[in-house]
Amino acid sequence: MASDDIAQLADALSRTHVGDGELSFKGLGLKLDDSESVRELLSKIEQYQGLRALRLEGNTVGVEAAKAIAKALESKDQLQRCYWSDMFTGRLRSEIPTALTSLSGGLMSAGARLTELDLSDNAFGPDGVKGIEQLLKSPSCHTLRELRLNNCGMGIGGGKILAEALIECHKKSTALGSPLRLKVFIAGRNRLENDGASALAKAFQMMGSLEEIHMPQNGINYAGVMALASAIRQNSELQVLNFNDNAFTKRGTLAMAQALRHLRNVQVINFGDCLVRSEGAIALAAVLREGLPVLKELNLSFGEITGGAALVVAQAIMNKPHMEKVNLNGNCLGEDGCEVLREVLDNVDKGDMLASLSEDEGEPDEEEDEDSDDGDSDASDECYETDECEEIVKENGVTGGESSDKPQSQAEIQMFLSSPSAEKLSHMKVNLQEEVNASEPNKAAELFLKIASLYSDDTEAKIAVFEVIDAVLKKVLSGSALQSYCFLTTLLVLMGVLKGEGKVHKVSLVPGQLLCLEHAVQQEYFTQDHASLFHTLLSRNGDALKSYSSARERLSSALEKKKHNYH
Repeated sequence: MASDDIAQLADALSRTHVGDGELSFKGLGLKLDDSESVRELLSKIEQYQGLRALRLEGNTVGVEAAKAIAKALESKDQLQRCYWSDMFTGRLRSEIPTALTSLSGGLMSAGARLTELDLSDNAFGPDGVKGIEQLLKSPSCHTLRELRLNNCGMGIGGGKILAEALIECHKKSTALGSPLRLKVFIAGRNRLENDGASALAKAFQMMGSLEEIHMPQNGINYAGVMALASAIRQNSELQVLNFNDNAFTKRGTLAMAQALRHLRNVQVINFGDCLVRSEGAIALAAVLREGLPVLKELNLSFGEITGGAALVVAQAIMNKPHMEKVNLNGNCLGEDGCEVLREVLDNVDKGDMLASLSEDEGEPDEEEDEDSDDGDSDASDECYETDECEEIVKENGVTGGESSDKPQSQAEIQMFLSSPSAEKLSHMKVNLQEEVNASEPNKAAELFLKIASLYSDDTEAKIAVFEVIDAVLKKVLSGSALQSYCFLTTLLVLMGVLKGEGKVHKVSLVPGQLLCLEHAVQQEYFTQDHASLFHTLLSRNGDALKSYSSARERLSSALEKKKHNYH
C-alpha cells in the first residue's frame, strides 16, 4: 500500500465516530481492498469493548477486506445493529455475495443477536441475497426488528430467497419460544414484481408483527397487491404503508381497502403513482369514513383520480382529528376541480393539510375516457366482465346475504335481465330480492337499473317497481361503508356519471331510472353519507344526464335535501 494511501486512510480513520456503543466509519470513502488496507479499522473494532452498532456505509469493501472484518467481528457478541448500506461501490457484482457471506459468518460465529440490519443501496441482485441467506435463517436474526434492503436489485429470485429465509427464521425462532417479530421492512426499488411480492406476503402474514412496510417502485400490479393486502390484514400494529409507484388499479385498490378496514393504527398511507383511479379512491374514502382513526398522512397523487372522486376523499378526511397532510397532486381534477377542492377544505379550516396541486393533469376529455388503456386495459376489463372484483369484497367483508342458486330461479332471473317487463317483475319479486348481494356491486347495479327501467306513471306499476327497488337497495346498502360505496360508484359508472376503469358498457338510461333514485334517496336506508357521495359525483359531471333534465333536477333536489336535512 502506497504511503500516500496510508496517510489518507489514517486521516479518514481519525474522523471515526465512537460513542454510545456505536463505532462509525460512515461516509469516510475508504477503499478497503485487502487485510493491509483494513488494519487500522480492525484495530478500532477489536479494541472497542461493548460494541453494539457498526457503521460501514459510504465506503467500499472488497472480498479480502470483508474476510478480515468478519474475523474481527467474531468476538463481538453484543453487536446488535449493522448499518452497511452503500458499501460496495465500484466492486464487481460477483464479489459482493462472497463478501456478504464472510461478514455473515463473523456475526453468526460471534453469536450476535441483531436488531437492525441495513444493506440498502448495494446492487447485489439475487446472488447477494444468497450471501445473507444463512444469516437471516440463523439465531443471530431471531431478534431482528428492522430490515432495510432498499435499492438492492434483488429481483423476483432474490425476493423469493428472502421470503423463504424469513419464513424459516420465524419457524425456528417460534420453536425456541421467541418468534421473530420484525417491525420494519424496507425493500423499495428491487424489481420484485408480482411473484417476489407474493412470496414476501407469505412471510409477512406468518410474522404478523410489522409496523412499517416500504415497497415502492417494484413493478407490482394487482395480483401482487392483492397478496400483500391479505398479508397486511394480519399485521394489526401497522403504522406506515408505502407502496408508491406500483400499479394497483381497481382490483388491487379494493383489496387494500378491505385490508385497511381491519387496521386501527395506520398513520401514513402512500399509494401515490399507483393507478388508484376514481373508483379506488372512493373505496378508500369509504374506509376513511368508518375506520383509520389515527391516520395522519394520505398520498393518492398521480393516480388518475377525477375531481368528483377527489372531493369524496376530501370529505372523508374532514373529521379525522390527527390528519396532517393529504396529497392529491398530479391527478385529473382540472382547474375548476382544484379550486373546488381547495375551497371545500378551506371552508372547514383544513386547507393547510392539502399538498400542492401544481402538477394536476387536467380533466380527461371524452376521447381519453373511451380510448385510454394505460397498458393495463385487459386487467381492467376483466374486473367489469367477471366477478373477480366482487369476489374481493365477498372474501374480505360482510357478504350481505346469499343469492339464489336454484337453477330454475337463475334461469328466470336471466330471462328478466335480458328482457325486463312489468309482468315478469310481478312474478319474480322474491327471486329478485334473493338475487341481490351486498358483496356483488356489479350485479346489484345492473339489476337495479333493469328494474328501474320499468318505472311508469301508472300507480300500480310504480308501486310494484318501488317495492322491489326498496327491498333491493335496503339489502345492498345495509352492509359496510365500503360495500355501499362500491355499489353506488358502480351504479354511477354504468350511468356514465363517473369514469370507470377499462372499457365499461354504459347503460342506455331512461328518465324512470332517475325517478326511482329520487324515490330511493328519500328512504331511510339511503343515508346522508350515501346522499353526499351521490350528490358530489353527480354535481361534478351533470352533463352525463343532460338529456333527462327534469328527472335529473328532481334527483338533485332530493339529494340536496337529504344532505342538509337528515335527522
